[in-house]
Amino acid sequence: MATYFTEPSRTFSEYLLVPGYSSKECMVDNVSLKTPVVKFKKGEEPALTMNIPLVSAVMQAVSDDKMAVALAKEGGISFIFGSQSIESQAAMVARAKAYKAGFVISDSNISPESTLQDILNLKERTGHSTVAVTTDGTAQGKLVGMVTSRDYRVSRLDKDVKVKDFMTPLDQLIYAPAGTTLKEANDIIWDNKINQLPIVDDEGRLQYLVFRKDYDSHKENKNELLDAKKRYVVGAGINTRDYKERVPALVEAGVDILCIDSSEGYSEWQKMTLDWVRETYGDTVKIGAGNVVDAEGFRFLAECGADFVKVGIGGGSICITREQKGIGRGQASAVIEVAQARDEYYKATGIYIPICSDGGIVYDYHMTLALAMGADFIMLGRYFARFDESPTNKVNINGSYMKEYWGEGSSRARNWQRYDMGGDAKLSFEEGVDSYVPYAGSLHDNVNLSLKKVKSTMCNCGVLSIPELQEKAKITVISTTSLVEGGAHDVLLKDSSKNYK
Repeated sequence: MATYFTEPSRTFSEYLLVPGYSSKECMVDNVSLKTPVVKFKKGEEPALTMNIPLVSAVMQAVSDDKMAVALAKEGGISFIFGSQSIESQAAMVARAKAYKAGFVISDSNISPESTLQDILNLKERTGHSTVAVTTDGTAQGKLVGMVTSRDYRVSRLDKDVKVKDFMTPLDQLIYAPAGTTLKEANDIIWDNKINQLPIVDDEGRLQYLVFRKDYDSHKENKNELLDAKKRYVVGAGINTRDYKERVPALVEAGVDILCIDSSEGYSEWQKMTLDWVRETYGDTVKIGAGNVVDAEGFRFLAECGADFVKVGIGGGSICITREQKGIGRGQASAVIEVAQARDEYYKATGIYIPICSDGGIVYDYHMTLALAMGADFIMLGRYFARFDESPTNKVNINGSYMKEYWGEGSSRARNWQRYDMGGDAKLSFEEGVDSYVPYAGSLHDNVNLSLKKVKSTMCNCGVLSIPELQEKAKITVISTTSLVEGGAHDVLLKDSSKNYK
């Protein structure tokens, strides 16, 4: 007969952490969020660790090369989405690995034949007032001028006036040659009292922009995640169909870690993929697998050679797998069981395989609960989609700024490989939605605030590291009445727009 789980399938919102003894050492500045990313043997150090326990989801609406750089600066890893051509994904990885701190690849570009209306549309879409004018309107085109908000007055110019008629032309710009160091670039900016400095190659093609406003951020970030060659650590998602062509291209591009992106990982398709990677590259290529929601699924992927295992089915904000197929599990229940299996596997084999909680994070405190329940790190989609650094458009909906956000199982993404069961190469039905999320600003500011909450909670629990949290955390199930009691209640808020969670 069928197997029945006697306990309800629970989510993070059904739990609270109970405070522990906090010594005088339990201060936010003393908390370490360093965590392993790949498996390691007892007594050895993992080949790859993160300085913060956050990774961005393998999604078109979340993880590109810009997100990879931004998250690596904070100490995490972005898994660049795989539902694109092999060449395009490899190029994103290569750009992120080649990124030089302080040198920004322009993402606001236009051609001289475009109009003022095009400039205004571009500004609305990107939020940037500085636009590079290149011959072909691309980031690597031949630079012919720049447009800033000082170059035009909307009230004094027709919307159809050409960009070439009001831009600041190249012969009036101060720019620098390729090979200019960051210190030299900053000296040029300050000596000439300019706000940005274009860097061009010998053929006059735009390479980078260096901005005055970024001066402070150019200072070394203590948490930035770098490889042995001082390049940012970058991840990428792969599927179980074209891995024999995709993996070599990503490895050649310099990728640090791979992740099989699938809605359900307890399958022979994942075993075949992992077997091929191990036969071809041994342990030199690091690769995670998933997703699973119980001990049986974890042990399968562990024996297949996964470097980490991703946990969660149906818990994402844009995921409708549970509605469509009636399959999945509450994220808290899944993490708790898989973490226990991970610990048992470690005791039996001496090999520790990190687990990643993927989905189900609604509020910042859910991050702390996921870590306390045993997750080594957390994969987030909606959370990162809200930021400037995500690849989606910022739009105005009923007076509020939003960011577009769609699932890989939606008709927009059509990532059939993620839901592949060996049949036709198509998406038979949707398992994700197309939506908007509230625009939240910069990744740096939001991630730092979220992690301050995590560290503060850890101090309340009397711990200073993630392993210590997992060992000493006290967790209680709460009632629906207790959930209501936990928020503001029986009062009239002066500012009802604030969401304290």
